[in-house]
Amino acid sequence: MNNPLSSDFVIGFLGAGQLARMSALQAFRFGMQVAVFSDRPEDEPVQFMTPRSYSGSFSDVESMLEFARSCNVITLENEFIDSGILQKLRNLSGTPMFPSPESFALIENKRIEKETFEKAGIPVTPYEIVETSDDLSRFGELHGWPYLLKSSKGGYDGYGNQTVKSLEEALNAFQNLGGNTGHEILAEAFVDFTHELAVQVARNETGHIVYPCCETVQENHICVAVKTPAPVSLDIQKRAQELAIRATEAINGKGIFAFEFFLTRKGELLLNESAPRPHNSGHYSIEGCVTSQFENHIRAVCGMPLGNPELIKPAAVMINLLGTQNRPTVIENSEAALSEPNGHMHHYGKLHSKPGRKMAHYTLLGNHVEVTYSRAKKLTSNIEI
Repeated sequence: MNNPLSSDFVIGFLGAGQLARMSALQAFRFGMQVAVFSDRPEDEPVQFMTPRSYSGSFSDVESMLEFARSCNVITLENEFIDSGILQKLRNLSGTPMFPSPESFALIENKRIEKETFEKAGIPVTPYEIVETSDDLSRFGELHGWPYLLKSSKGGYDGYGNQTVKSLEEALNAFQNLGGNTGHEILAEAFVDFTHELAVQVARNETGHIVYPCCETVQENHICVAVKTPAPVSLDIQKRAQELAIRATEAINGKGIFAFEFFLTRKGELLLNESAPRPHNSGHYSIEGCVTSQFENHIRAVCGMPLGNPELIKPAAVMINLLGTQNRPTVIENSEAALSEPNGHMHHYGKLHSKPGRKMAHYTLLGNHVEVTYSRAKKLTSNIEI
């Protein structure tokens, strides 16, 4: 790989949404050029930022080759691609890719992900692959109703997941998720938890760093806010960080990774999901930490020394700003949030809003987590997008 601080160094992103956009902003700080490959028909946030924009299909290696050959290194913005495709793309283009296809293959769907972490001795939420009506019924009898049915590949923000309260609902959900047409479906037990926690880890050949343990606040399977540090004991925070490091090592990860945990009422930590990329739960780090998850994403995949992940102030809170209307994007009633000292607005540049879509986020720094959280909610309560 060429020197990443050369002005002709090109970093490429597979995926062109807001995560790639925020990482690209850090790549530009280092003087890099940015290339992006989108599989969407509409213009995406990164495509407005660089002339090196390519489009095609994540299932067609040929359509990605020109993009890949133009890059010095390639990284991921999402996981809606197969590890076999990534391996072929790397081999045909000769371009290094991080996380590597081999690392990605260990977590590329929910079943493989859970098996990988179980083998590493990391506790995960109870699960089972379901294929028949008997499977659906037995899982409910064993683990209780309701439980979750999940598409093994591709679900996010509540898409690809359904809560089922009876066998009839389970059969309908199984069909809706594609179980009758060959899609692998995972049943996952409901966990009696007190908090949902998240930790980001950056790792490469120079070492690793771990971000503070934060709490994610969820509504309808969508993260609506993040509180950092998480309002749990220091022992729990440290344990979550240790498990996140172990999980990164289990896949020999190079890049930035995020891990979501349930803290059960019995005080146990169960690993729920992982992501081989920057994560919504780490957005607070842009202003909240010495080095953001996005800067460490760039540093990690380019083999650079990793930056300090410590908080700048005692508390950092992030509010996800979701679409409220189906219309061209405009953020209204943001004056209070923009006028607040230590408040920071991030607009993702998506052209069209729709209810529930992640359109922007707002970060507020302070001295006490709950006070800062209450203030951030109040400042953003009237925003419409």
